[in-house]
Amino acid sequence: MKHLVDELLDVARGTPDVVALRWFGGRDGGRVREEMTFGGLAERVERTAAALRAQGMEPGDRVLFSIRPRPEGVVLCLAVLRAGGAVVFVDPGSTPELFAARIAAARPRWAATEALLYAASSGPLRGIARSRGLLLPDYGRLPVRHLYTGRWLPGVPRGAHRVGRLGRVVPGAVRAPEEVAGADGEALIVFTSGTTSDPKAVVHTARTLGGMLDLFARVGDLRPGQRAHTDQMFLGLPAIIAGGTWEIPAKAPKDAPEAFARGVAGADSSFLVPADVTALLDVLEAGSSTGPPPSAAGPAVLAVGAAPVTVALLERGRRVLPGTRWLAVYGATEILPAAVTDADEKIAAAAAGDLVGRPLGGIGVRIDAAAARDSEDSGDRPGSEAVADSAGPDDEREVGELVLTGPSLMAGYLSDLDAGGARAVEHRTGDLAYQDAEGRIVLVGRNRDMIIRGTVNIYPGLFEPRLRELPGVADAVLVGVPVPDGDERVVLVVTAEGSIRDADASPVVRAGTELARTVADQVAQVLDHGALPDLVVEATHVPVAGRSRKPDRRALVNLVSPLTGTVRA
Repeated sequence: MKHLVDELLDVARGTPDVVALRWFGGRDGGRVREEMTFGGLAERVERTAAALRAQGMEPGDRVLFSIRPRPEGVVLCLAVLRAGGAVVFVDPGSTPELFAARIAAARPRWAATEALLYAASSGPLRGIARSRGLLLPDYGRLPVRHLYTGRWLPGVPRGAHRVGRLGRVVPGAVRAPEEVAGADGEALIVFTSGTTSDPKAVVHTARTLGGMLDLFARVGDLRPGQRAHTDQMFLGLPAIIAGGTWEIPAKAPKDAPEAFARGVAGADSSFLVPADVTALLDVLEAGSSTGPPPSAAGPAVLAVGAAPVTVALLERGRRVLPGTRWLAVYGATEILPAAVTDADEKIAAAAAGDLVGRPLGGIGVRIDAAAARDSEDSGDRPGSEAVADSAGPDDEREVGELVLTGPSLMAGYLSDLDAGGARAVEHRTGDLAYQDAEGRIVLVGRNRDMIIRGTVNIYPGLFEPRLRELPGVADAVLVGVPVPDGDERVVLVVTAEGSIRDADASPVVRAGTELARTVADQVAQVLDHGALPDLVVEATHVPVAGRSRKPDRRALVNLVSPLTGTVRA
């Protein structure tokens, strides 16, 4: 298969004057701030890759990457891949200890960061960032080679290279991709979860990343000349490889929904997470407080994913934007995308569960019924029974853990691969599912206690031990309370040291207690910011269930739902 940068160069040779990237800006986010043609993009990628090689980048070098979607960042990302390096995404907002653990695990030789982030983490803006709860690591002190975007600001370390100037060198120093990194070399590393002792990262190669982008191109039905308006590279990159224009909004949709509504109107495709969809629909329904409401026009295709996509959200989307084809995309960082369904199919489905659609081409599906049966306390889970699908009551299908394979399957987890472990051959999703008579995947529950908020997967078991060490806390349990758009509100339930449990009494939960307020003030010191709770409550005791007497998370969700303003479905 061709390297994705080679595919881009092929497009550039055929249509050098067509706009590949369009970045919006201005006070209202509606002004085109920068455009780049395919010819210009290809030239800058080649020149930047050559400069990186001239500065000492070697095949396999890992580059810590903390740059928002911008043309300059897109150029650098592609140039790193062209030079044989691997892009490492690490959230700078995690706790300093977790950030340090992730850096130690990834062992990057380079860091690519916005000048503003250097200033906020080690320069004059550090105090402001801390006052807003951002405990940013000191990027400038990382023992790596530094690259930065934007204008120089105090805090940018001496010797750092400005990305925009790297592209001014004469091309020719970079070798062909097959000479610097094969298709099975590292290309993308994404940290998804983990503790300071065991940070967890997914590794994709050039081959699996190419498989991912190809599948997304099929999801969006991307073709030459189309406009993809999104801040998500998994749709933006396949759009330009297909010969279309990637339009990058000035800000993330949730931060500037009115500007996004104007920009996405009339586009051919877009990709949003459920929380962004809610923000967009709110604007379209309520209108603008600063001027005429955005026209209730959307893209031809709007794909929604990275979190559960509910029927209620799709029904609302179809009502507000009836001219848009709504798609629900299912997958995981380990294998993305895996299945897709449109709103009409999902809404009309009579499946006993959450229809996520038909597997995409090349995606293999296996239902491991034994895993569901062997799961602890399986008698309380949907996987313990056969489920009748929409074909009729006599057509029963056994539920099991959903196991996937395919062209976008990760190479493996970073710690396993660095330890010399074998590459992944499948991904166990942790979702309990079955396939109906048409081969569609239907989810009926989870085999793990994972919470999904926005694009972040939160594994309570990774964080609860640290929460139980807080002063005055006897027990601590994180639960996710579903909301109509498919997102979840994260609630931390704590009990007080010395509290006496009445075995015959039901738990009582209260918000605003002294312990709840004290814990709420301290959680930012011990949790990754992506796992910070939306609400902290105190319970008289934590209900338990099953043979192991583990916390009954379902019961807790029902108890705390009224406190979040959400009614448990």
